[in-house]
Amino acid sequence: MTTLAATGSSATGPQQQDATWWRQAVVYQIYPRSFADSNGDGIGDLPGIASKVPYLRELGVDAVWLSPFYPSALADGGYDVDDYRDVDPRIGTLEQFDDLRAALHRAGIRLIVDIVPNHTSNRHVWFQEALASPPGSRARERYIFRPGRGEHGELPPSDWTSTFGGPAWEPVGDGEWYLHLFAPEQPDLNWADDEVRQEFLTTLRFWADRGVDGFRIDVAHALAKDLTEPLASQADLDADIWHGARGAHPLEDRDEVHDIYREWRRLFNEYDPPRTAVAEAWVPAHRRSRYASPDGLGQAFNFDLLEAGWDAATFAEIIDRNLELARESGASSTWVLSNHDVVRHATRYALPEGTDLNAWLLHDGTEPHPDEERGRRRARAATLLTLALPGSAYLYQGEELGLPEVADLPADALQDPTFLRSGGEQKGRDGCRVPLPWAAQGPTLGFGDQLAHLPVPAGFGRFAAERQEADEASTLSFYRRALSERRRLQSGETLEWLTSTHPTVVAFRRPGGWTSVTNFGSSPVPMPPGSVIVSSAPVEGREVPAETTVWLQQDHSHDD
Repeated sequence: MTTLAATGSSATGPQQQDATWWRQAVVYQIYPRSFADSNGDGIGDLPGIASKVPYLRELGVDAVWLSPFYPSALADGGYDVDDYRDVDPRIGTLEQFDDLRAALHRAGIRLIVDIVPNHTSNRHVWFQEALASPPGSRARERYIFRPGRGEHGELPPSDWTSTFGGPAWEPVGDGEWYLHLFAPEQPDLNWADDEVRQEFLTTLRFWADRGVDGFRIDVAHALAKDLTEPLASQADLDADIWHGARGAHPLEDRDEVHDIYREWRRLFNEYDPPRTAVAEAWVPAHRRSRYASPDGLGQAFNFDLLEAGWDAATFAEIIDRNLELARESGASSTWVLSNHDVVRHATRYALPEGTDLNAWLLHDGTEPHPDEERGRRRARAATLLTLALPGSAYLYQGEELGLPEVADLPADALQDPTFLRSGGEQKGRDGCRVPLPWAAQGPTLGFGDQLAHLPVPAGFGRFAAERQEADEASTLSFYRRALSERRRLQSGETLEWLTSTHPTVVAFRRPGGWTSVTNFGSSPVPMPPGSVIVSSAPVEGREVPAETTVWLQQDHSHDD
């Protein structure tokens, strides 16, 4: 049995106005184009989101995180940004953004926006200026241009491959090539250039001055790069040597990236309360704490549970390790089960352990056939477990409806560059980005009028929010109860592990004398003493059912 010490005070609800509200917040991610369409053009928009603020308030979230809503050609779902200080006209206007922010704040909900600093779009005014300027010009110094190899520069500067497939270098016709770690429409910025750094400080201040409460930092680990000649080969980049030389990889998780975030933190701390930030940093757990340090971004996503199988020992080890890392850094941990980049957890838990998710997607979700009932049962249990933990919980739109992955989208409907750049070898992420079903019937099930930018399956009607509203046994009703009880119970940032004779059980006690018990097994287990507060599945008698989480209130409160 171990006890993890608290590292600071916590927010108890969305109304609290102190600087630590984020430490135990429930944050709801909205992918704007797929949330709600107010004007019938098939694309979700800011007025559509504003119309659902009462729904978000009733759900009980503390903050909303908006994925990119900036002007974009949508080469990567909005993460190819044309202008960082405006709104895509298909999504709304700056005035409508202000209206949304005000509506959320009136409802006691804070607002976090996505910042994409590793790359701009190829339509950004800076990149257009770079293309119109000669090699060696000031305009090209803002990006990463290099002369090609070969007699006439006809070969790329290196053999690097992009995250989305294909070469990571693109020629511009004058012997030079530019680097894009993602799509060709996303040229990487040169963060060694002071003008780039100052431009993003201006952008952060622009949104903070408009009342934004925090920022989610995309690809936070990749800004600093070492492009000293000769450039490493792709084989060298992939070599295990970097696992023993963390902080020195040419393209990711370099130590000097934290100089950038220390500068950002000084800006954030000029505000009262200070603006918050959370890093999307795909780095080993022991490196994550640097992004989450108080003099850096303050918090970093922990994707370990998102990548874990359905196993009690695995969950317990991940939880214990990440709470310890949070204690060491002075941050609070984050818990994530789904987001806009991964197969939804209700589907992951419905598939046999070890299923190759991309192969499953390429077979339109039929090989193997998912056990949807088991997937939803496990998903609810895992959600209730994470909501019981100290730290912030990040929810992805639609998980409160129990939405599964849409694996059978037709090829001509797919938009993800992962699919397009891989020649169809990767199905991509569109299946978790399908518009939400608000109504049980209609062409788009209440998302909009007649159109939706991705097809909404007719079968999604059974998950519709309007259908679940009146059903006390629905997943939506369960989420509302769980979030309400979390707000009432959550205090401090301590956790005390409880021992169990059953290896399938993960159990711990929280301050105030309440306990969370999760049974990962396929058979019921005895329930500890206490009255049931909330459970992820119906409970009868004094047993915790299979694949179920139960919160219990002790008869005599326990204080750490």
